[in-house]
Amino acid sequence: MRKAILWQLSAVEQADGVREGRWSAEMLTTAVLERIADVNPRLNAYVTMNDQALDEARAADRRQAAGEPTGPLHGVPFSVKDLIPTKGLRTTLGSLAHQDWVPDQDEISVARLREAGGILIGKTNTRELGYGVVTDNELFGPTRNPWDVGMTAAGSSGGAAAAVAAGMGSIALGSDGGGSLRVPAAICGVFALKPTFGVVPLYPSSRLPLRTGLNSWESLECIGPITRTVADSALVMSVIAGVDVRDRHSVPLDMGHGTSRQRDLVLGYSPSLAGAEVDSEVAEIVEAAVRAVASRQSWIVREASPQLPALPDLREIFAATVAMDTDLEELRKLADHVTVSPDIRELVDRQWTGDELTRARRNRQIVYDTMRRFGELHDVLLTPTTATPAFPVGMRFPEDGDCGIADGRQWSPFAFLSNLTGQPSVSIPVGRTRNGLPVGVQVSGRHFADDTLLDVAQAFEQAHPWDHSFQYGGPG
Repeated sequence: MRKAILWQLSAVEQADGVREGRWSAEMLTTAVLERIADVNPRLNAYVTMNDQALDEARAADRRQAAGEPTGPLHGVPFSVKDLIPTKGLRTTLGSLAHQDWVPDQDEISVARLREAGGILIGKTNTRELGYGVVTDNELFGPTRNPWDVGMTAAGSSGGAAAAVAAGMGSIALGSDGGGSLRVPAAICGVFALKPTFGVVPLYPSSRLPLRTGLNSWESLECIGPITRTVADSALVMSVIAGVDVRDRHSVPLDMGHGTSRQRDLVLGYSPSLAGAEVDSEVAEIVEAAVRAVASRQSWIVREASPQLPALPDLREIFAATVAMDTDLEELRKLADHVTVSPDIRELVDRQWTGDELTRARRNRQIVYDTMRRFGELHDVLLTPTTATPAFPVGMRFPEDGDCGIADGRQWSPFAFLSNLTGQPSVSIPVGRTRNGLPVGVQVSGRHFADDTLLDVAQAFEQAHPWDHSFQYGGPG
């Protein structure tokens, strides 16, 4: 097999080929690096490369040749969002204040991927400190959408999603505090999994105050994979999930993948959850996908919505939770010394009251209980992942009236709910608009039912094989 097509393969296929000796880790890594050199100048997905990647691949080949034990990802290149610490490799957090930081330790999930034989190939672009759902910052500028380079890749894991969508690595590690894995995955046409809160331990990110902003999002943040196939994400989860006492929120998870296929499922379908407005074309694509998969699987679909507060009230609960998770004093100091994003500026300029924060904490408990009771009657909740397709790059949200919704700020109304509750949630590509922009369906499940989500996602994947043709539109 020519190395020029190795980058097109899934991670499972890449790992099998290295293990079986059909190609070497060095050949595979070289192919991915060449793909990055060819494509990244147009997309700006990678911001820092690991200059040691080829040496690490050659070392992996030597270990295999010597008969040493190899891990499930032996020789497979992977990327890491620039918000996640990587030992010896610059981690800027997308911030001018941290542009020269080189961590002295790996994030737990990064260390586990390395121990499984993965080759860290580079860091992908992010929104500054993860505050916001586009990928653009003062250090590196915006990441562009592989399906139309004039459009956003969304965020804050937009670099990760664009990289995987464009074949610049089969695995990207990202983070999700309010939709930051699933939203860019939907916008870029790839698969993303936000696991049940706590099943992938976090340390030092979101857990240790090493840098201002790094320890934000403590009660919301999850780390998970972005891939082109469900099987690849399941493989990554088998490596990165598992208890670690350094994370006080860490919990065990038994990934009994496949068990949900032994029974019929009840799918709750809510196309306008909490009163959200959705672009008509997005709604049509998602509904057709939901009905087709349910019919194919003989699953029951009920159009039903949990009795949640209206969307503006839900957003207020989320915003106050973000504020509680943030070291506002230190973040204000940072914002006084360097230029920060409008998202951070809005957060630190608001004068939060104790009553606002305690009210949000109480209401978050009510939202959790509402979703728990909904889960007693439904195996999963289905919604669009986003209310609109991608919009022009360089913007935080569409203009009012664009992309089929009246209020442009409400273009991503669905994803943050499962961060408030801690439920697992995935985004699956199910089609493209008439303009060729990807559309995703979001599936959220009961706590610790991550295996059920993977089964449902696999059913969508089989019913809607995705076109990974890696072509680009828009200006060159």
